[in-house]
Amino acid sequence: MMNAPTDVQIIHQDGKPAFAVLLIAQYQALLNPEGEKRATLPHEVVKMNLQDGDSLLRAWRRWLGWSQSELARRAGVTQAQVARFETGKGIPRADTLLRLSNAMGVMADLLWEDETDDEA
Repeated sequence: MMNAPTDVQIIHQDGKPAFAVLLIAQYQALLNPEGEKRATLPHEVVKMNLQDGDSLLRAWRRWLGWSQSELARRAGVTQAQVARFETGKGIPRADTLLRLSNAMGVMADLLWEDETDDEA
């Protein structure tokens, strides 16, 4: 179901989306305490992903020292959803991935690999 509420305002320029405006509280929630989301992978996360075979989401969660329940609580999702996403049995919607990203203080593209890109 794609009817999640949003507080984002899209401003068009020349008939095309040019800007996305959101409440300052929502913007600040996107940032870590240093003022920006982490945009690089720690070596430990890479090792867990490549050598241990963890999904990126699971590797980040383990690196943070969180249980699936802790991540679920922080992101406002269920533990079962986290488990499905980590095992590849489910794909998070964009808004869910953003909530996971916000909770972990990590850029969303560092949490999820789009395997369809590899097939091209």
